[in-house]
Amino acid sequence: MKELGYGNFDIKVGDGTLGWAEHAPYDGIVVTAASPGIPEGLLSQLAEGGRLVIPVGGSFGQALTLIEKSEGAFKTTEVCACVFVPLIGKDGWAV
Repeated sequence: MKELGYGNFDIKVGDGTLGWAEHAPYDGIVVTAASPGIPEGLLSQLAEGGRLVIPVGGSFGQALTLIEKSEGAFKTTEVCACVFVPLIGKDGWAV
């Protein structure tokens, strides 16, 4: 990435369902793989006023879901139907 001229970024390789607690809280989290549920680790890392976008559902179809944190509570809105590759990890699909 640096060879391409991109800067001001960090990369972590690991279980995406766990997030990256060392840099939390986040104003926005975008998950680009389908999860059977909303990982608690990602919710716990969301800042007040923050938003999480994640495809949630079964193996062959999900709902693109928006979670907004306001006053310590979470509001969940299903945006549209979608199909993503599976999210693997502790709170995702089994390998």
